[in-house]
Amino acid sequence: MNLDYFFSGLDINTYKYMGVHPYKDGVEFYLWAPHAFNIEVIIYKDDSEEIYPLKKTDERGIWHLILQDIECIYSYRYRIYRNDGTYIDKADPYATFSQVRPDNASIMYDLGQYQFSDNEYLDKRSFSYEKPLNIYELHPNSFKQENNKTTYQQLRKELIPYVKSMGYSHIELMPIIEHPYDGSWGYQATGYFSITSRYGTPWDFMDFINECHLNNIGVILDVSYLHFAIDAYGLSDFDGQAVYEYEDINKARSRWGSLLFDLGSKPVMSFLLSSANMFLSEYHIDGLRLDCVSDMIYHQGDKQNGINEEGIAFLKNFNYLIKQAHPDVILIAEDSSDYERITTPVAYDGLGFDYKWDMGWMNDTLNYYSSNFNMREYKHNQISFSMAYFYNEKYLLALSHDEAVYGKKTIIDKMYGTYEEKFSQCRNLFLYMFTHPGKKLNFAGNDIAMFREFDENRDLDWNLLKYPMHDSFNRFFKDLCHIYSSYKAFYAYDYHNFSFKWIDADNYRQSIYIYARYDEDNCFIVVLNMKPVAYKDFNIGVPFAGTYTELINTDKDIYNGSNMCNDKEIVSRKIKAHGLTNCITVDIAPLAGIIFSIKTSKKAPVLEEPDLIRVFDLT
Repeated sequence: MNLDYFFSGLDINTYKYMGVHPYKDGVEFYLWAPHAFNIEVIIYKDDSEEIYPLKKTDERGIWHLILQDIECIYSYRYRIYRNDGTYIDKADPYATFSQVRPDNASIMYDLGQYQFSDNEYLDKRSFSYEKPLNIYELHPNSFKQENNKTTYQQLRKELIPYVKSMGYSHIELMPIIEHPYDGSWGYQATGYFSITSRYGTPWDFMDFINECHLNNIGVILDVSYLHFAIDAYGLSDFDGQAVYEYEDINKARSRWGSLLFDLGSKPVMSFLLSSANMFLSEYHIDGLRLDCVSDMIYHQGDKQNGINEEGIAFLKNFNYLIKQAHPDVILIAEDSSDYERITTPVAYDGLGFDYKWDMGWMNDTLNYYSSNFNMREYKHNQISFSMAYFYNEKYLLALSHDEAVYGKKTIIDKMYGTYEEKFSQCRNLFLYMFTHPGKKLNFAGNDIAMFREFDENRDLDWNLLKYPMHDSFNRFFKDLCHIYSSYKAFYAYDYHNFSFKWIDADNYRQSIYIYARYDEDNCFIVVLNMKPVAYKDFNIGVPFAGTYTELINTDKDIYNGSNMCNDKEIVSRKIKAHGLTNCITVDIAPLAGIIFSIKTSKKAPVLEEPDLIRVFDLT
């Protein structure tokens, strides 16, 4: 243990000695409380309490205790005395397990005894630039309850088979670190090393992770390292004064009423780095999605307030050090700012994330699909604009829980039009999403076209699958996921501009978009009809002469469409269209999305260097 490293702000392993750990035939306690006058630990055994004093072993505020002949199984609190003799009882900031709310004591727990069997998965995982990354986001309690309750064991039994059958590559869990208020969804926490006890024990959660990996499913955790809950037993005024938050209360308050971490404090930086490292190391988590990155970039998330220099330094150190320790994990920024180089490596003066949520794409897309059909020709660039900036960052397309709460309506309900038109458009939207460059994230319920907004206390409306419209929509979504992961054109070269080309981005009068996606062996033509108008014998320019087949059509009868499809092979003709030498003639149903495919004879280049961009010659 090197305390100087802890106080340097660069220690990602403080969890290995801070908190409570087995020690020979007993347990060992380490606590950082720089302003405390005295500290005791209260250990709860059955109906009795045992109190032991800690000793200050470092003038910078490190307190220590070794107890012999005690098992590492009991609940405990720290009693922290101020100079005036008053005290407050606190949970352990480094506790790895906690009591179930509303109780709030920490629980001794030895994480190291669990044995994973997922080496094969860990050996081949990566941050997925050239692999399918299709994320299923959910709140653990709102997937599928049993007797009005969710457990990690229940998730293992129900969630993993569903995710695997649908063709998702990853699960993203909204925060499951310990938090007092269910309605915060975990984004305002108290235990940054403690998996919430709502759903079971740390070993139960490890079982879930292990089973995910055995089924070739990765797990990403949402984490909020910006702010924490104000509950008295937690981190706020930890030893009678500000320790984890800023001393100036005006600077410490977040716009949600919670307390902001003092990102300029070196021990706090080590605390947060170690929290991330513990989940990645001890739980074998495959990635982290950092919440509220814009508030770390700009004070209170507002560019007019100026750059948050401490936040920028924290993010650079965080991503650099975590990537050094775990080069194969995924780091995602939930960021709505226009700050540049979010996904540029730290060595090149970037923030070092692997991906950034494309909030611009999300806002423009949902605004377009919710607009009146007659207004769409005036909003045409809301669909085409995303590709004008897409290669500036490594973007991830997300339709997350944020789009299904607070009266915003769910994705299906945002769609303009009649009940049937909402479904037609929603199929169109997701075909657009899965063929647009960028990795994917969808919130639970999107794939069953759920109309009810997210409620953390209720599970998904699975009864909807009894109705043909919802059941066929779920089938469509499943087929789309499997198409996405089956063809490299839709995932392998997302961040190289040779794999995407507009064929027609300017047909605003008919509100039709046409573009191509490529890999080494295939060319795919994507057609999106954004109006409830059918087109027979519609000519589309294509980059290759040959025979095209319809890979998927959102209007197919099995998806509850009208079945205005192109079932026969389509041979191109040497007629100019859309500036290309050859064309195919197709039928396009109202509000349909279609993918046509052809095996290509001309090979697209395989890129050896991930940052190299080449333009594929289409002529």
